[in-house]
Amino acid sequence: MSLLELAPIGGVLTILTTQVIRTIEAARDVIVEKDSFKALSKYLSDIEPILNELHLHGLNDSEEATRQALDCLLRDVKMAYDMVEKYKNKSRFYLLIKCRHIVGEVQGVTREIGRSLSLLPFSNTEVLVDISAKVNTLQNEMQTAEFEASQAQIRIVEKLYRVEPSVISRELASFKREKEDAAVRKERSEELFLKQVIELLSRADAAKDHEEIKKQYLKRLRVIQTTEGYIDPLNSFICPIDGSTAMVDPVSLSTRTTCERAAIEAWFKSGKETDPKTGHLLDDFSVRSNHRLRKAIEEWRELNYCLQIKVVKRKLLSATDSAVEEALNRMVELFTENPINKDWIAIENLIIISLSVLENSLNKDIKRKILLTLQDAIAGNAHNKEIVVESRGIDLIGSCLECPRIAKAAVDLLYELMQGHSGWNMFTLRKLSEQSSAINFLVVLLETESAEKAERILLELCDDDDDDETIIRVVKAHWYKPLVNRLIQGQKTARTSMVRVLVEMNLEDRDLKNLGEEGVIPPLLKMVSEKFEAKELALSALVKLSSCHENKKLIADSGGVSIITEQLFSSHIPTLIIVRCTEILEKLSSNDDGTKFLVQSDGSSVDLEKITTNLLVVQQYTNSSHVIKKPALRALLNIFKSSRKLVEKAIIRADGLSQIQILPLLDDPDREIWELSISLLFHFSQHEPQGIAEFFLVQRRRLEALVGFLKDESRGDTQMAAIGLLANLPKSEVELTKKLIEADLLPSILKILRSGTTDAKENALGALFRFTDPSNLEIQRKVVDWKFVCKHS
Repeated sequence: MSLLELAPIGGVLTILTTQVIRTIEAARDVIVEKDSFKALSKYLSDIEPILNELHLHGLNDSEEATRQALDCLLRDVKMAYDMVEKYKNKSRFYLLIKCRHIVGEVQGVTREIGRSLSLLPFSNTEVLVDISAKVNTLQNEMQTAEFEASQAQIRIVEKLYRVEPSVISRELASFKREKEDAAVRKERSEELFLKQVIELLSRADAAKDHEEIKKQYLKRLRVIQTTEGYIDPLNSFICPIDGSTAMVDPVSLSTRTTCERAAIEAWFKSGKETDPKTGHLLDDFSVRSNHRLRKAIEEWRELNYCLQIKVVKRKLLSATDSAVEEALNRMVELFTENPINKDWIAIENLIIISLSVLENSLNKDIKRKILLTLQDAIAGNAHNKEIVVESRGIDLIGSCLECPRIAKAAVDLLYELMQGHSGWNMFTLRKLSEQSSAINFLVVLLETESAEKAERILLELCDDDDDDETIIRVVKAHWYKPLVNRLIQGQKTARTSMVRVLVEMNLEDRDLKNLGEEGVIPPLLKMVSEKFEAKELALSALVKLSSCHENKKLIADSGGVSIITEQLFSSHIPTLIIVRCTEILEKLSSNDDGTKFLVQSDGSSVDLEKITTNLLVVQQYTNSSHVIKKPALRALLNIFKSSRKLVEKAIIRADGLSQIQILPLLDDPDREIWELSISLLFHFSQHEPQGIAEFFLVQRRRLEALVGFLKDESRGDTQMAAIGLLANLPKSEVELTKKLIEADLLPSILKILRSGTTDAKENALGALFRFTDPSNLEIQRKVVDWKFVCKHS
């Protein structure tokens, strides 16, 4: 015998009342399905005053039926309390997943409490007859109570069955722990449920069971085999409030009249208290879901969906533009009305038929409409995406990227097609990467309204570490962001491969400018510190980039000049590295930029004297090849053109030996070396003319080369430098003057004065002065013979 059986009924009532109050309070803390728990609390709140009445009237302890009824009621209320406590501390996600199960439990325990309440023998307790009617109504309501999970939560749960575990993976660990706890507690049903949830979340493909959907569709088709057109709704499907629309969420009143939930709620909210169908006054305004009718209405709608899909198919196959457009519009409406239609149109091969129309139609508007319709068909539907890909969809959509009128719709469809359960679909991306033309068109679309999605697709295509080919394709299409990304983030071998592509490509100035803007220069400068192969490739790329004026500043701002000169001044440096470094210095100083970009990253000066000294030293090595000498000479010339002070300092620093470093180059068989040397000697001659004059006197062949440059009108810059050099040489060197006359130089000087540039004329006048020495009558006579003085006096 239990303690409760020994306790007086008054004590049992006290315990029962306390338990009821505890359960009411606990139910307030459950965070999911609040409406269901709120309804349970309301019923318990209605029971509490009844228990208080029983307690006040002092029931007889000998009333065995009353005691048994109270025992049952206490047992059921405890069951309700335990249920509330169990769900009160569960995670939101657990409660969401199990919402239908929870609602069923709440409904079950409510009905059990109602049955126990009905056992109270009020007929034997005359003093309580006045509340027996209230108790009878309450127990009837509780025993027939129907609870329904929130439609919003059901929609969320249904969506969860369509996503991959990565979306909700953070919940998996806690689910596994709860499953283990359920196994320890030997709660088999709980353990099995949690196992199912874990399997759901862990599936690699969480798509719907397509076979089951197909069975459902074929089942509906069998019903309408001989039916055409539209199946009208039964009268019972129509809400009596508006009298025309089939219901979606039918609910029944206490009078058994069925209405649309939203419509009857609005009816009551407006102050109406009558039955919409009969007009009778209502004394009970509660509503109850009519599940059977709802199911019948859903089946009627699905039968009509099947009929409409058949009509859509016929219109698509008609190949008439107007019919095709009508079919596409109806397909979109079907998707909106019920997502199941996405699967059903696929079963009827409407996706494949639409792709066929896309391929064969010449109507751009129809093509665009198909692309938009397919986008709706595949949104959130992995199976339909597979159908598109397997039916040459990538090729057909890619061909639409070329047409401006439909390109945006094609990009949007491609983007949706690329989305998998947990990110980008790698298989589909690989299929697209095989389409060179599609990649080129996507690059073109970077300048249009579709830029954002086109760029995201391209970046994903180029994100495969094992595939450089796609990056090469987009680079050849003049888009460089993926290449720069690979240079910054890629492995060493990938970076080297990308730079090699850059070096081997024929890049125009706009390409070089774009590369600089995309940020290619800093990672290339970083690679200069790596081993020989990477170093040489990076320097070669920088040579190309430095030929673009905008990139010169970027190289300087990134500390490039210091990095290049550090390499140049290093000991035991390979010849090829010297070549690349001198080429970069030449490019940075070219086009009259001189020393403008030969600065530190903060804009301060670099040691230009050291740079020029090293470039001069390169020239005195007899084994130095032209590939080193030429860029070094060009760099020197560019620098000296911009700063006479640097020329002076170079001569001082070389201790008068600068001519010894340059003059021997006049013996070089390469004409460009001669020209560069003459130009440099012109600058040196302004500060060190005597040594140069003596050099020409000793080496007659070199003087003949100088005269040859003076007479060559095809090389304007070199001719100007040669005549300037001659003007700077000491006029006291009479022997040199004689040799110049013997070389028949005067006609060339005259010609320069007549038709040369302003700078050339100025230098020619300076050269002419050596032929007007008053003490040398012979030279003056020769000048007069040329009638030069008369014509230009």
